[in-house]
Amino acid sequence: MSPHLSVLLPAYNEAENLAELVPEIGKVLEAAGISHEIVVVDDGSTDGTRKVMEGLRSDTVRSIRLRRNSGKSAALAVGVEQVQGELLALMDADGQDDPEELPRLMAHMDEAGLDLVTGRRSVRNDRFVKRTTSKLYNGATARVTGVPGRDFNSGLKVMTTELARSVELYGELHRYIPVLAVWNGYKVGEVDVEHHERRHGSSKFGRARFWRGFLDLVTVKFLTTYTARPFHLFGGLGFIIGLLGAVLLAWMAVERVMGYEIGTRPALQAGVLLVVVAVQMVSLGLLGELMVNLRRRRSLDSAAEGDLR
Repeated sequence: MSPHLSVLLPAYNEAENLAELVPEIGKVLEAAGISHEIVVVDDGSTDGTRKVMEGLRSDTVRSIRLRRNSGKSAALAVGVEQVQGELLALMDADGQDDPEELPRLMAHMDEAGLDLVTGRRSVRNDRFVKRTTSKLYNGATARVTGVPGRDFNSGLKVMTTELARSVELYGELHRYIPVLAVWNGYKVGEVDVEHHERRHGSSKFGRARFWRGFLDLVTVKFLTTYTARPFHLFGGLGFIIGLLGAVLLAWMAVERVMGYEIGTRPALQAGVLLVVVAVQMVSLGLLGELMVNLRRRRSLDSAAEGDLR
């Protein structure tokens, strides 16, 4: 018997697409004999999504409405807490993800012993600019995080609900679910899937999405690499900056010994500034290490108290 599947769709002004997509998902899963529920998170839509979902509501279809548009990560976070299945499928509500792929993703996940499988869009039906920026983003993500993958941002994913609830989603971190999953000790993979053109309407993501994604990549790198050892980041940067400042100051010292006037030289000012910044970075790293140490000690003390009880 297959596990119960929850299909979660975050939606913002996708009324026309939902009217077609939700019944289609239900038919595919019923034909495959998969016990399921479909949960739509209405992310503050203003186009009639609420009315459409009222008409679609049934024993297997329900919706959650947010009062204002909070973003995809926030919508997913709300939905993840409400689903009831052992497995969770994420899909975009624009109709580009093919419901027929869901049973195949579930089967591959079971056969390969994975906790998460991403539907890799082998042939993308998107604009050239979007395809190009996506390739840059995926390449940078794989290189920076060390997690293999070619389509981290695909909206089509199947995972265990346990994994979904172990990942904290905010900002734009929904793009990095596979990376956060690997960091939490889960096994992830990708499978090629069909990708269609948007059925109705236009994309809700603008150009700023590209830059926000790379800023969140820095956040993810910090969270997954330096949370337990902040001094390695801040201290390392401090030593590099301090070394540059020391080189400039040594140069100015030699110039002064040779009789040159250095009081108004930009190199002197830059050297002093770099050394001051270096001291601040090293101090910040040490403070971070102190906070991590205190947090660990509190966790150990709490565990010890629990054992005594």
